[in-house]
Amino acid sequence: MLVRRIHVPEPWQGEDGIDREAWPYTIPAVAEIADKGLEFRRPVTFLVGENGSGKSTIVEAMAEAYDIDPRGGRGRIQRRRDPGDKSVLGRDIELEPTALGAKYAANRKLKSRSYFLRAETAFDFIEFISSSDIIIPGYWQDDLRVRSHGEGYMTVLRTILGEPGLYLLDEPESALSFASCLQMVGLLHDAGRAGAQIICATHSPVLAATPGADIVEVGEHGIRRPAWDELEVVDHWKRFLAVPDKYLRHIVDA
Repeated sequence: MLVRRIHVPEPWQGEDGIDREAWPYTIPAVAEIADKGLEFRRPVTFLVGENGSGKSTIVEAMAEAYDIDPRGGRGRIQRRRDPGDKSVLGRDIELEPTALGAKYAANRKLKSRSYFLRAETAFDFIEFISSSDIIIPGYWQDDLRVRSHGEGYMTVLRTILGEPGLYLLDEPESALSFASCLQMVGLLHDAGRAGAQIICATHSPVLAATPGADIVEVGEHGIRRPAWDELEVVDHWKRFLAVPDKYLRHIVDA
């Protein structure tokens, strides 16, 4: 593993501090990170929670703190940005490296073994790389514009997870079918065993079921680590698939 913990150093408030009453510190999970930090215990970690729970905010901030362009891509091919463009949490948060992580951070070539996959911008980034007139090292060589969105995603994932590094994924399941999600479980599991560290924000109970992964559920409660079958999203999906009408009758007029 490369990152053992994230935290927000003091001071909380003041001229150079942060304001607990301002976003994103009004999000319970982010406030808890500021208070206590968040420890990473296993090579593959899933942040699971409802929209607005802070999971994507946390993953994006980690990308910024690791000097990866938050619009997506590898750390070594960043498009130039003003440091002041960082998000509030990306500016405030600190990543505490392991001994191996410190080695990676000090070596430009090793640190470039990182990637931030952001669902909202991934398609544009895939098109940017695929349309390039030159081969960009560390990226795929196929023209993914002639494939489906899901096929392109899987090609990207197989390429970037090919070596140890820090990989931050924000809702990668958005373009994937059920079968492709199962394939991704295998990719994440194998990458974690091969030395990669993966932190993934997801709504997918399939991805969260990756064997050996650490599950961090974020929400109004803040942060907790339930078992997979104790996740709210798993409970909702089980109930919905068993009797869809119990949910749909409150949404659709008969």
